Amino acid sequence: MSFSPCPSDPLVRDSIKEQRERWERKRCRTAKELVKTEQRYCQQLELVTTYFVEILKAKGTLRQDISESIFSSIKAIHSVNQSLLVHLENGYFGRGFDRFCPELHHYNAYVDNIYNASKVLGIQLKKNKAFRRFKKLQEARPEFAYLKLEDLLHLPIQRVDQYKHFLQDLTANTSPGNPEFQQLSRAAAAVDELSQRIQNNARHHENHLQLRRVQKLLKGRKTKVLAAERWYIREGWLKMVPPKGAEAKPRMFFLFSDMLLQAERCSPFHPTNGDKFSPQQAYPLQDCTLEKVFGHTRSQGGLLSLKFPKVKLLLMSSNQEDFNDWYQSLSSAIRKLQSKQTVVHQRDQVHQRPLPSAADSHSPPDSSGASNNPSRKRSLVDAEPSELPHRCAAEWEGGAPKRVKPSDTSKQSSSEASTSSCVIL
Repeated sequence: MSFSPCPSDPLVRDSIKEQRERWERKRCRTAKELVKTEQRYCQQLELVTTYFVEILKAKGTLRQDISESIFSSIKAIHSVNQSLLVHLENGYFGRGFDRFCPELHHYNAYVDNIYNASKVLGIQLKKNKAFRRFKKLQEARPEFAYLKLEDLLHLPIQRVDQYKHFLQDLTANTSPGNPEFQQLSRAAAAVDELSQRIQNNARHHENHLQLRRVQKLLKGRKTKVLAAERWYIREGWLKMVPPKGAEAKPRMFFLFSDMLLQAERCSPFHPTNGDKFSPQQAYPLQDCTLEKVFGHTRSQGGLLSLKFPKVKLLLMSSNQEDFNDWYQSLSSAIRKLQSKQTVVHQRDQVHQRPLPSAADSHSPPDSSGASNNPSRKRSLVDAEPSELPHRCAAEWEGGAPKRVKPSDTSKQSSSEASTSSCVIL
C-alpha cells in the first residue's frame, strides 16, 4: 500500500494540478484587485486627513469636540491602512491582515459614530458659514475629483464590506497547508464580526428614524412612541367592526414590537394638524390573544380577533395580501414578546430560589451552661435568624439563663414554624 500524497493515476494528478492552478489564478486576481483598491482607498483617506482634519485644526474653524464628532477616528484608520498597504504591496497578505485585525477597534469607534457624524456635519453646514465656505473650497480641488466630504466619510464603512469579500475569496483559494491560510481565516472572521456590527447599527438607526416619523405623525405629546427596545413593524388602515353590528369604521393602526396603536385622522381643515393622526388607544401585546375569524382561504380579505384582558378588537381588511401580512406580523410580535417574558420569568425564579439555611446544618454556638438545656437549644434552632439576637438577649438578661419548659418550647417552635416558612439568607 502506498502512502504517497500524490495519486498514482496520471489523469487524477493532472486534474489536481489543474485545480490548484485555477485556485492560484483566482487568488492572484483577487490579490491584484485588493492592492489596487487599497491604494485608492488610502489616497481618499489622505484627502480627508490632510485637507480637512489637519487644516481645520490649524485654522480653528471648528471647535475640537465638533471636529472629533465629525471625523472620529479617521486619522487613526488612515495610519493603520497605510501599514496594511505596505504588506499587501509586498505580497504578505496573511501577515498584513494579521497585524491589521488588532487595530479594528478604530473601525469599531468609527462605525458606532457614523450616524452622529452625519448629524453634526449637517448642523454645522447650516449654522457655520465659515465651515460651509471652507468645505466648498476644499471639494473644488482637482484631487477630490468631484467627491463630497459626505461621500468620503462613508468610505471606511464601505471598505469593511469589501474586505469581507476579498478575505473570503483569498481564503477559499488558499491551500490549507499554506502558512497564510490560518491568518486569512482569522482575519475573515474578525472582519465579518465588524460587518455584523455595521448591519446592526444600520437596523437600529433605521428603526429610530421610523419611530421618530410616527411620533411626528401623532397629534400632541401624550403618546410616547420613542422608547428603548421598541421596534417599528408596520402600519396601515384596518376597519374596526363594532360588537353590536354597527357600521365598520376605518382606523389607522401602528404596530410595534410591544404594542398596537390605534389612531384616527385629524380634520383636514385643521390649521396645524391637518396631516396628522389623533391617538385613540394603545393596546399592549403581552397579554394579547390573536385568531382568525375568517380569511383562512383565498378570499377577499378577512377578520382578525384580538383579545386583551379588558377589551376585544375585531379588525377587518378587504385585501387578502394585506390581511395575511397583518396576521403574520401580529402573531410574530406577540409570540416574540411572550417568549421573551417567559424566559425572564424563569430566570427570576432561578434567582429567587431559596438556598439551604446555615441553621439547617449547623447549631448555633453555645454559651456557658447552655449545653445542659436541650429545650433552649432546639428553640434557638427553630427561631428565625433575625429573632435570635433578641431572644438570646431576653433570656440572658438577669444573669442566669431562663428555664423553659419542654412543652412550652415545642408549642412555641411549632407556632413560629407555622407562621414563617421563608428562609432569610
